[in-house]
Amino acid sequence: MDSNQYNNNDQNIYYEQPGQQYQQPGQQYYQQPQQQYYQPNPYQAVGQAASQVRDLLQNEVIAKSFLYMVAALAVTAIAAFTAPDLLAGWLMRGRYNFIILFVAELAIVIASNVAMSKNNVALSAILFTLYSYLTGATLGIIFWAYQLASVGAIFLMTAAMFGIMAVYGLVTKKDLSSIGNICMMGIIGIIIASLVNIFLLKSGVFDLIVSVIGVAIFVGLTAYDVQKIKRRVYYATDENVACLALWGAFGLYLDFINLFLRLLRLFGKRK
Repeated sequence: MDSNQYNNNDQNIYYEQPGQQYQQPGQQYYQQPQQQYYQPNPYQAVGQAASQVRDLLQNEVIAKSFLYMVAALAVTAIAAFTAPDLLAGWLMRGRYNFIILFVAELAIVIASNVAMSKNNVALSAILFTLYSYLTGATLGIIFWAYQLASVGAIFLMTAAMFGIMAVYGLVTKKDLSSIGNICMMGIIGIIIASLVNIFLLKSGVFDLIVSVIGVAIFVGLTAYDVQKIKRRVYYATDENVACLALWGAFGLYLDFINLFLRLLRLFGKRK
C-alpha cells in the first residue's frame, strides 16, 4: 500500500474536513449550551387582561345592583308612609280598580324588561322607580293591619335572611341553576294555591302553609339571582353595565319584597 494513501486514511480517521472541530477517537463534540431567551405569550397576556376587565365589570355590576335595590327599597318605604291614603281612596272608588292596579304593575315589569333588553337606561330607571313607588303604596295599606314595631322587626329579619343568602350566592362554587328552576316552578305553584285559597278554600291554615313554602322559595331564589348576576357579567360591556345592574336590582328587589311579605304574614303582629 502506498504510504501517502495510508497517511491520508489515517488523517481521515483523526481529523474532519477543513473548517470543522478536531475530534479525538471515541469522543463526541462538546457543544456550548445555547442561551434561552424568554418570550412572553401574547395570547396569555391578552387572556389575563380580559380576565381582569371581566372581574372589574363583575364587581361594578354587583355593587350597582345592590345599590339600586337599596334605592328602590327607600322609594318603597317613602311611598308606604305617604301614598297609601290616596291609593286606598282610589281603590275604594272602583270595583275593578284592584285588578287595574295589578295589571298596571305587571305591565310595568314587562315594559322594564323590554327597556333593559334594549339598553334604555333612562326608561328602565323610570319604570323601576314607578314600580317601587306603587309597591310601597300597596304595602302601606297592608301595614295598617300590623303593629309598626312588628313591621320593623320583620324588615330586619328579612334583611338578615336576604343578606346571608346573597353572600352565599356570591361565594358558592356550586351551580344553583337547578335550585332556581325549582324555585320558579314553586312561584307558579304558590300563586295558584293562593288564588284557590282566596276564592274557594278561605283557610287560614292553608295560607300559613303557603307562606312557609314561599319563604323557602324566595330564600333559594335570592341566592340563585345573585349568582345569575355574576354570570350575566360575561355579556357586560361599558355600554350596558347600568342596564345589567338595573336588571339585577329588579330581581333582588322582588325577592326581598316577597320574602318580607311572607315573613310578615307568618310572624307579624296584627293590631
